[in-house]
Amino acid sequence: MDLTTKYMGLQLAHPFMPGASPLDEDLDMVARLEDAGASAIVMHSLFQEEVAPGALATDRYLEQLLRIKRRVRIPVIASLNGTTAEGWLKYATLVERAGADAIELNYYHVATDLLEDSAGVEQRLVDIVAVLKESIVIPLAVKLSPFYSALPHLAAELDRIGADGLVLFNRFYQPGIDPVTRAPVPQLRYSDASDLLLRLSWIAILSGRVRPSLALTGGAHQPLDAVNAVMAGADVVQLVSALLKGGPSRLTAIRDGFARWGDEHGFASVGEMRGCVSLSSRQHPERFERANYLNVLKPGRFPATRWAGH
Repeated sequence: MDLTTKYMGLQLAHPFMPGASPLDEDLDMVARLEDAGASAIVMHSLFQEEVAPGALATDRYLEQLLRIKRRVRIPVIASLNGTTAEGWLKYATLVERAGADAIELNYYHVATDLLEDSAGVEQRLVDIVAVLKESIVIPLAVKLSPFYSALPHLAAELDRIGADGLVLFNRFYQPGIDPVTRAPVPQLRYSDASDLLLRLSWIAILSGRVRPSLALTGGAHQPLDAVNAVMAGADVVQLVSALLKGGPSRLTAIRDGFARWGDEHGFASVGEMRGCVSLSSRQHPERFERANYLNVLKPGRFPATRWAGH
């Protein structure tokens, strides 16, 4: 099976890469990821809140980018995390000059303003991407949340202004509450298989209908998860929790298991597999999501419930 794929115009050996995480802060780990077969490296994020006080965080980030570029032969994708256009132009230009092969803009924004409507939330993102696309040459991917009211329309708008990739999805980190201190408590958990279905659904809806490359991130831990991601329409699959729990060898196992499954089921290439169960491949795409919904709720789908005392 030919595993080669393209992501935002970058020619990759296969679809599997580590997503943005602290793994790249250790150069030895970066080398191990390349040895394990990573097709590219997505760096940890440079956060808007870190760069605001001064240049130290930016300098550290650029130095690490330069070190990684000297250490590996695969593409390196820088990650910027913020919600406003102010300053991001400068930092996007800096990472481009430092040698990044592409940029992933992680737009993590939770709408809490009672006066800001959904169109305003989306327009802020579109404006940021438009400014960046006018100012950099390297490809730009946009990492989105699943909470937009009209995600396909937003994807089409990002396509229209030139976004090169869409990454689905960043994760909504919901804090708990300490009832004694009455303060929020940060919660961090690894992704699991329950996170995958939402991403598969939206990848399948967008595949073949927008120009930007599609990356799936969140919930892929097994080779069959990767098969499902590509069948839905993903160009690449970003792995984070699987690598944090299983180490670089997990990437090798997922890649090799994916290739074996493809060979056993007669697929000659990733391109042949990609999008074969997407919305655009359906005979009646307008009925696709509604039909799935109705089929799930048909009588007999739910196990019998035994109430206490009966």
